[in-house]
Amino acid sequence: MVLFPSFHDGLSRIISTIKGRNSQKDTGKEAAEALAKDARKNELMLSSSGNVKSSKSDNFASVCSKRGQKGINQDSSVVWEGFGSQDDMIFCGIFDGHGPWGHFVSNKVRESVPSLLLCNWQENLALTSLGVDFEMDLDRNLHQFDIWKQSYLKTYAAIDQELKQNRKIDSFFSGTTAVTIIKQGENLVIANVGDSRAVLATTSIDGSLVPLQLTIDFKPNLPEEAERITQSKGRVFCLHDEPGVYRVWMPNGKTPGLSLSRAFGDHCVKDFGLVSEPDVTRRNISSRDQFVILATDGVWDVISNQEAVQVVSLTPDREESARRLVECAGRAWSCKKKGIAMDDISAICLFFHPSPSQQIDPQLISSQADMMKAL
Repeated sequence: MVLFPSFHDGLSRIISTIKGRNSQKDTGKEAAEALAKDARKNELMLSSSGNVKSSKSDNFASVCSKRGQKGINQDSSVVWEGFGSQDDMIFCGIFDGHGPWGHFVSNKVRESVPSLLLCNWQENLALTSLGVDFEMDLDRNLHQFDIWKQSYLKTYAAIDQELKQNRKIDSFFSGTTAVTIIKQGENLVIANVGDSRAVLATTSIDGSLVPLQLTIDFKPNLPEEAERITQSKGRVFCLHDEPGVYRVWMPNGKTPGLSLSRAFGDHCVKDFGLVSEPDVTRRNISSRDQFVILATDGVWDVISNQEAVQVVSLTPDREESARRLVECAGRAWSCKKKGIAMDDISAICLFFHPSPSQQIDPQLISSQADMMKAL
């Protein structure tokens, strides 16, 4: 049996106070927003640098963001522990804005996704029969994943349309990436738009910690992405002074030069192959899986997946893990990108298991210090 009593109890309690004022759709949205408000009040939702730990689960999240050298910080993030009043569920998201209004788009998407996703998930739950018995756990997990996937697709399409119609935010030449995860018990759902990235740290057979990239960096030169763009009359090419940096252009080849093939906003090229449709995948978390890192390209442009996993795993205090990774990326920019303005740098580190009680080996700490110097 797959039941969600705490979610339905919490939602029913809130709906009862607003029922009758609006349509059923608006009522569900208001209820989800009320749950978000309660989460912020109880310090279970974080939208800035800091940490989130619930007394009812083993989840622990460390968050950090640092402004780059290009102006206002256009990155944003959110962590919601107890997502939808579920003790075993957490939502994490990283958003990297770009363009003149990028910070507004990034913040708007960050504010909209969790509640609307929760609302659509609740509606999809109501439309399906989750009270039936499944013969195998695999059947149940796949059924749950399909509900999340459909909820994500509906949510992202609605938010992108809302951005297009929003008179207070100009998203014609501005947009944002979005990489989010939902950890529900031992199930992980990942949704990605753009080139922010999710990387899992898992223990290999020989006992070493290795990275597993959970998302695709959606660049315009990926074969399937390029085909969709060109079939929509958009163009994909590099500038002479940027060899290897492929961008999406309108048919006239003059604007916008976007280095992403998927994004919220950027409506100037939505008719020419750019989409906001998320790539939604799943993974069953095993005892070997230790933590996941969500980060913007301010990290991944200068830090490899392996280096990121090492930095986080060798940080003695989990509360400092995201900050340590961001600082490491900042130093790497100074060494590897000389003469180029540093990008905004943001990261979320979500740990799956309780922190080990034993002390970190001093040799590991020394190894981390040596690696940071090398970066």
